[in-house]
Amino acid sequence: MPSLPLFAEAPVATHRAAFESWLADQRAVGTLRQDSSMDMYREMWSAFTAWCLGEQPAVTLASLDPRDLEVFHAARFGTKSSDLSLSPRHALRLMRLIDRVLRHHAAEMDQAPNTAAADWIASHPAVRYADAASADPLPESLPVVEARQLIAYLSAARPRRGLSDARRNSHASFTWQELRNRTAVALHLGVGLTPGDVRVLTLKSPTSQGGRVRERPWKVSVPGNGNSLPRETPIAPWAGELLQHWMQVRAETGIAGEFLLPSTRTGKPWSKLSHYQCARQVLEDAGLDSSEGGSFRLRHTFAIRQLRRGTELGQFARWLGIEPEAMRKYDRVVAAPTDVI
Repeated sequence: MPSLPLFAEAPVATHRAAFESWLADQRAVGTLRQDSSMDMYREMWSAFTAWCLGEQPAVTLASLDPRDLEVFHAARFGTKSSDLSLSPRHALRLMRLIDRVLRHHAAEMDQAPNTAAADWIASHPAVRYADAASADPLPESLPVVEARQLIAYLSAARPRRGLSDARRNSHASFTWQELRNRTAVALHLGVGLTPGDVRVLTLKSPTSQGGRVRERPWKVSVPGNGNSLPRETPIAPWAGELLQHWMQVRAETGIAGEFLLPSTRTGKPWSKLSHYQCARQVLEDAGLDSSEGGSFRLRHTFAIRQLRRGTELGQFARWLGIEPEAMRKYDRVVAAPTDVI
């Protein structure tokens, strides 16, 4: 008979090592990049580990079966306590995490995977289909007609070729604040930036070198803002033209500071409330309903149009500064490729 070790590895060590190994691989391939997401998964796994080790005998990764998970689910989800009673979608996310770690661990050990979590999910329809269309509202976005209407309204604030003298020079009547406001909305719709992204942009953020049109910005570098990592995102041509005009007017007006879209001539940062109110006013002036979704509706519009254009999912998630799995909310509204606005 083969000799056995005098002391078996403690279950807690195996649980922790299996999770940390899975997490390290996810980080290496870029599937997980945000600290907040990693902390959330670590907390979920810690709760599962604590339950396993609290059982008598302790539940190991090898011995875990659907009956164990049924008891775990009843213990964690079957109370009225606000910190333990979670929705079917949370249950699905937790069970999927357990399944992924189990499969990753089995592959590392060159063993057959333990399918307990997958089997449990399959036997619980309420959890299995928690991510179905009926469980999550569709992202609010602009219809094509309204998107084009808004683009035309925003673009009227910049010089235009091929028009009458009066229309071509109509941009001269705009104050720098009005131009700033339209440029901000253009960055939501034409770049997919969040309000927080827009407010932290600096004069170094836009890049025009290497673009197709001389001096027209074609991408923007977004600093990390706590919720997302620093990233680069391309700019729709029409939004790049408006941004180029804003930068020229900003320089000619002598606005100080490093913020791309400041609050005052002295360069003070734009406040959250003021930005919100200004963007809302632009939408109202353009003839759109400003109460439905606000700036995030414009970001969703950008996302949906880019995905319909055929942009690769992982690449686009990096442009938006979100995890690839968060892109699933757009699956039900993206039907076929089309042109980007």
